[in-house]
Amino acid sequence: MKDLIDRCQPDLSLSAEMNFDFDSQTRRKLGYQLIEVVDRFFASLADRPVQPAAEDRIYPPRLSRLPETGEDPGRVLDQVCGELVDNGFHVPSAHYLGMMNPTPTYMAFLAESLVAALNPQLASLDRSQTASRIEAEAVRWVGELVGWRTAPSGTFTTGGNEANLSALAMALSAHFPGVIENGIASIGAQPVFYASMEGHHSLDKSAGLLGLGRRALRRIPVNERLQLDVQQLETAIKEDLESGKKPFCVVATAGTTSSGAIDDIPRIHEICRRYNIWLHVDGAYGAAVLFSNRHRGLVRGIEQADSVTFDPHKWLAMPFSAGLLLTRHSEVLERTFSVACPYLQKAPAGTLPDNRNISAQWSRRMNSLKLWLTLRVHGRQAYERLIDRQMRLAQSFARWVANSEYFELAAPQVLPILNLRVRATGTTPQKLDALHASIIHASIIEEVNRDGQRWISAATVNGESVIRTMVISYLTEERHLKDLQASLVAACCSLGLESKSNRVPAVQPAMPNGIQVTSVPLQNMPPA
Repeated sequence: MKDLIDRCQPDLSLSAEMNFDFDSQTRRKLGYQLIEVVDRFFASLADRPVQPAAEDRIYPPRLSRLPETGEDPGRVLDQVCGELVDNGFHVPSAHYLGMMNPTPTYMAFLAESLVAALNPQLASLDRSQTASRIEAEAVRWVGELVGWRTAPSGTFTTGGNEANLSALAMALSAHFPGVIENGIASIGAQPVFYASMEGHHSLDKSAGLLGLGRRALRRIPVNERLQLDVQQLETAIKEDLESGKKPFCVVATAGTTSSGAIDDIPRIHEICRRYNIWLHVDGAYGAAVLFSNRHRGLVRGIEQADSVTFDPHKWLAMPFSAGLLLTRHSEVLERTFSVACPYLQKAPAGTLPDNRNISAQWSRRMNSLKLWLTLRVHGRQAYERLIDRQMRLAQSFARWVANSEYFELAAPQVLPILNLRVRATGTTPQKLDALHASIIHASIIEEVNRDGQRWISAATVNGESVIRTMVISYLTEERHLKDLQASLVAACCSLGLESKSNRVPAVQPAMPNGIQVTSVPLQNMPPA
C-alpha cells in the first residue's frame, strides 16, 4: 500500500520545470518592461506613422517553425515588441483616418490586462458573480441611452457581426417560436428580411449561417441621402407577402460603414408596426451619438427598435473586441439562446441571468470591463465631448472639400465619415466612375498612403467608387486633417492634375478620353 501511495504522489517538480507563472521578480521585471513599451507607444501616437513607408513594409515569405525549447522571456518580449511597434500597422495612430478602428483608452488597456490575468468565465452566474454584475451594469448604462420604456436587456458580443446574427435569431424566434426546436423547415414558407443596399455585409453572412439562405436578405435601394428607400421597402414587403413568403425583420442602419448614412428610423418603424415585423437597428458605429445630447437626434426613433447593435470598439474607443446586442424583449433574448445544461448550476431566481442563456457564446470572455472602467473613470460627458469635437472636425473637412478645386463630396456628410471624388468635367458619369476605379484606387489613395504617415481607404457608395476618410481617433486634431489635405493635393499634383489648364495629365494612359480635371496649385488652396 505504501508503494502505491508513493507512486500516486504528485510530481511537484513538473510545475517548477514548466515555470509558466515565473517567480515574483521575473513577473515584475517583465511587467515593467511591457509597461515601458506601452507608455512610449501611447506617447508617440499623436505623430506616429500608421505604418512603414511602402518600400520598407515587411511581408515574410514563410513562417517560423514551432519552438521545441524555450528562450529568455525578456529577450523574446523585447523582440516581439520591437517588431510590432517598428514594423506594425498602427490603428491607434492619430493619422489613421480610414476605417472605424479607434485609439483605445488607456483604462481599456489596463482592463484587458486585468481580464487576461483573472480570466473570469461568464458562462454561468455562480462562477462570475462580480464579473456578471459589472457586465449587466455596462449593458444597462448603454441600453438606457436608447430610451426604451422598459428596462434594457442584452449581452456583450465579439462585435457587430455576432450582434447582428443574434438579433436576427431573436427576430426569427419572436415570429416563429417553433423554429428554435424544429428549424426553418417548420415555418412552411421562406422567411425574408430587409436592409438597404448600404447595410453591412454581416447581414448576408448571418442569413447563410442561420440557414435562411443569403437570398432571404432583400437589399432595398437607397435614396439621394443613401438612406433605405422606405417606399420601395413597403413595395418589397407587399410583393413577398403576395408570393407566400414570410417577412420577419427589417434592419435599419445607423451609420453605414462606407458613408455614415443613417436610415429614417421613424418611417421604417411605422412600416414594421403596420406589418408586424421586428425592427432591428444596426447602430454598430452610429448609435454612439446617443452619448451626445447635441447629436442624439440623428438617430431619432431608435427607441422604437426591438433590438440594437452597438460596437464600443468603434466610436467608444475600446480595443477589439467589444460588441453589444441590446433589446427591450428580455424574454425573447432568453428564449432564443437558453439551453438546459445539467453540469452547470442554474442562476437563482430573481438574480441576473446566466450569460450563456442570453448569448450565442458559451465560455465567455469579460469584454465588458474595459468599457465599464472607462465610463467609471471618464463618464458619459467625456464621450459627449469626443463626439461633438469629431463632428466639428468632419464638418470642417467637408467645407474644405466643398471649396476644393480638386475634390467634391460624393455623399452627404452625416457622421465623421467623408466620401470624396475628383472634380471632373466633360465626361459622362460612366467615364467618371471608370476614372475613379482606375485612378483613385490605384493612384491617389496609394500616393497618400505611400510614406506610411497616414492611412485612408477606398469604398463603393451606391455603386460609385470613392475615396473614404473619417475621424475616429480621439487624438486626431485639425492639424492631422490639414496634413491629409496637403497629401491629397500632392497626390493630385503627382498625377499631373496641378494646373488650371485642360492640358493632358502626365498619367494619360490611366485617364479615360475626354475627361478634364480643373484644379489649382497647392499654394492657392483655400483654407479649411
